Amino acid sequence: MLWRVGIVLVMTWGLTGSETHEPRRDSSPRTAMLRAPVETLDFGFVPSVVYETHAYYEPGAIGILFQMVHAFLYVVQPNPFPKDLIVKVLQQNKGGLKLEDFKKPENVVLLLQSIYYEIGFIVLAVVGLLFVMLMPMVGLCFCVCRCCENCGGEMHQRHKKNADCQRGFYMATLIATSIFLAAGVAVAYTANQNITSQIKSTRRFVSTNIRDLKSFANYTPVQIDYLAAQYTTTKNKVLSDIDNIGTLLGGRVHNQLEREVVPALDNALRMTGAMREAKEALESMTTSLETLQEGTGKLQNSLQSERASLSNTLNDPACSNGDVTHICNTIRGTLGQLALSANFHGLPDVEAHLANLDAVLKTDLSNIVQKGYSSFNDTPRLVTEQTKEIVSEAKGLLDKSGVEIIGFTKMFPVEPALENFTKFLTDSQKNIEAFYPQIDQIDFYRWIGCVVICCMVVLVLAFNFLGLLCGSCGYDKNATPTTRGCLSNTGGNLLMASVGFSFIFSWVLMGVVVTTFVVAGNVEKLVCEPLANRQLFKIIDTPYLVHPAKNNFIPGMLFQDPNIDLTLGSIYRDCHENYGLYSALQLEKNFNFNRFLNVTVYNQELAKIFNSVNVDLHGIVLLDQEGKDNLIGFANTGIGEINFQAYLTEVNKATTVVDLLFYANELEAQADLLPRGALENALKGHASSIKQIHKEQVVPMEQAMSTLSRSIRLLQTSSRELPTKVTNVLSAIEAAEYLISNNASHVVRQETNKFIKNIVGYFTQYTDWVRHSLEMEVAQCKPIANMVDSLEIVACSFIVDSVNTFWFGLGGCCLFLIPSIILCVKLCKFYRRMDTEDLIIHTLPVSMDIIVSDYHNDPLYGINNPVMNSYPSYDTMRWYSHASAPPRQPDW
Repeated sequence: MLWRVGIVLVMTWGLTGSETHEPRRDSSPRTAMLRAPVETLDFGFVPSVVYETHAYYEPGAIGILFQMVHAFLYVVQPNPFPKDLIVKVLQQNKGGLKLEDFKKPENVVLLLQSIYYEIGFIVLAVVGLLFVMLMPMVGLCFCVCRCCENCGGEMHQRHKKNADCQRGFYMATLIATSIFLAAGVAVAYTANQNITSQIKSTRRFVSTNIRDLKSFANYTPVQIDYLAAQYTTTKNKVLSDIDNIGTLLGGRVHNQLEREVVPALDNALRMTGAMREAKEALESMTTSLETLQEGTGKLQNSLQSERASLSNTLNDPACSNGDVTHICNTIRGTLGQLALSANFHGLPDVEAHLANLDAVLKTDLSNIVQKGYSSFNDTPRLVTEQTKEIVSEAKGLLDKSGVEIIGFTKMFPVEPALENFTKFLTDSQKNIEAFYPQIDQIDFYRWIGCVVICCMVVLVLAFNFLGLLCGSCGYDKNATPTTRGCLSNTGGNLLMASVGFSFIFSWVLMGVVVTTFVVAGNVEKLVCEPLANRQLFKIIDTPYLVHPAKNNFIPGMLFQDPNIDLTLGSIYRDCHENYGLYSALQLEKNFNFNRFLNVTVYNQELAKIFNSVNVDLHGIVLLDQEGKDNLIGFANTGIGEINFQAYLTEVNKATTVVDLLFYANELEAQADLLPRGALENALKGHASSIKQIHKEQVVPMEQAMSTLSRSIRLLQTSSRELPTKVTNVLSAIEAAEYLISNNASHVVRQETNKFIKNIVGYFTQYTDWVRHSLEMEVAQCKPIANMVDSLEIVACSFIVDSVNTFWFGLGGCCLFLIPSIILCVKLCKFYRRMDTEDLIIHTLPVSMDIIVSDYHNDPLYGINNPVMNSYPSYDTMRWYSHASAPPRQPDW
């Protein structure tokens, strides 16, 4: 009853008054939008409860006995669980069985099927009943038979050749049988003790289950309040985005437009850099040209002077001597190489182009472009200013939705109902605990009764072992059957007492075994096993089983709607996985809290407000007319008309006809070939002067030529198709301005939709989180499944398995009592003192043995009879009748 009360109680929260809501398609605007990636909100963790009940039972060592019993029951009843048969029986006999119903063919078929399923139990029960009925009759007949000196009742023993072998065999077999009897009674006693010890564990299950239900009831309102409170997290995030709508929406519009706008402004800004680079190149070109023209004149004068001086040195009379003449003539032939190669005086100047570019640069194009950047980057501010009213209205609606959610969760009397439920649990626990003394007393009586039953077998075992002990210890192989000692005779009597008690108790024990076997065995096969594999739930969940008009009785009982696909098996499965009760009972069918949130947190009014967002960007100016004119003026400076080829032609020439360093080195080499003297020194002096000219005049000119070359090439590259480049920049600026003026509304609408999707995404995260929390974390119904599992553990594992183990051990004892009876009867003949015995004594000479033979003409064998050895020798044989004993001597 507890689980049902718990379910109904939680159902009262929110279900009352909400059953009239019919499921409908969600028509909120957000369903028409695709979800966009949004920032993940952190809603924290729903307050969780840790349930105490661990519905798990590990039987330990006795589990081996349980498995043996289960295996035996499987052999007795190997058929699968008869689900269909039980369903048919229940469906065809809902109004009860009457005598005439058994004549119906369908009922006869069901009866035969039931008999076929129970055939194993029936056969064993019949065998057990026969044992119960026949055992007393057999015992009575056995008693009467022995009174008539039959069935081993005759106190006369015949000597046989293999008597010792038979006695040993009977004794060993009886010991083995007694050991099995002891094992059976130990199993029965262990099972009996296990019931008592596990019944005490039942109190722990009751206590923890009730505490879990209380925790379930106490935490549910807290969890619901937490779900409602987390709307604030969503609202704060939405408010944050609305407050930053300029940065978010305006930033997105800016990002979309900058694909066209920023490249155009960047190109215009690069043209500003190109202007400065062109001016620097022109200035460098002018400076370098002046340096080269000036250096050319100085170098030409220096080379002419050095050439004249070297020529005068070569006219020295020393050059007319033999070998020297040839060297001097060679040097004289190279004097023409000391001349200029490049001429920079004929190149046109670029002063006019530089003046045009200076005029263009008087306008700060860079500043104009920066204003364009600033105007374009001002988009977020424009969005913020133009959406102030929308933000104010949206904040008001969000606050209103939060109040509605809080009010909705408070409109049902959850806390009073849960307080009543908690009080009910407390009272129930007290009532259950009040029965503990009676349960203990009943269990004590049960324990005593089972111990008494076990003691019956123990009594038989005691007689068996005492009889074996006394008989074995008192047995004297030299004593005749009529002269056995008192201890041996007592052993035989104890064995016969074991036989008597076996006949007295065996049928009682078998009656107990049959009763518990039929009841507990069927409970195990028809209740415990299907409960463990959940087949029993399938029977309960069979459509129209309880009522012909109700498909499923659980939703019919809880929601008055039997067509809901809600079964006991699904409830148990979900609760066993610790899902929320909202999911286990499928409360969304009648109480769709998620639909309420969808309608509340993002309603039509809020959608209308966001859809009315409109931003005007006509005030953005990227490049004013002054900047455009400046670009056009740059294109018209005429830089591209400079004769770059003439410059490059002269720059690519060498400064002098010959490399002066090479020439000076050659001159020194020629001087070294001359004899030491004034001519040699003079030529080396000229070589040094040429090197000095190269260092002081040629090297600076080469550097100026390199600078001039770089400037020319830079201008040539930057001025190439300059008008076309400027035209492209102006076209890009105009295209971007046209985009802002005419197509920005489309971009704004597109980005507004994305912004709204983000807002909807926050609400969607909240509703999805609420749905997941309701299904998985709120009101986790593990206690309901724990109650079912605890019931299964107590009823099946604690009681039924132990009862089955009890009759299993006791039944084994009953079976082994039969060979125990036979063996005790057989063995007692070897221990008890007989009244008579068959004995033939031949008195022979001292050197001869005494020959003994019974009257059944058994083979003769010699015995060492100390009694007969005490008699004197006779010449004739002395015969004793088989019904009399030999005369006793005084010392016997």
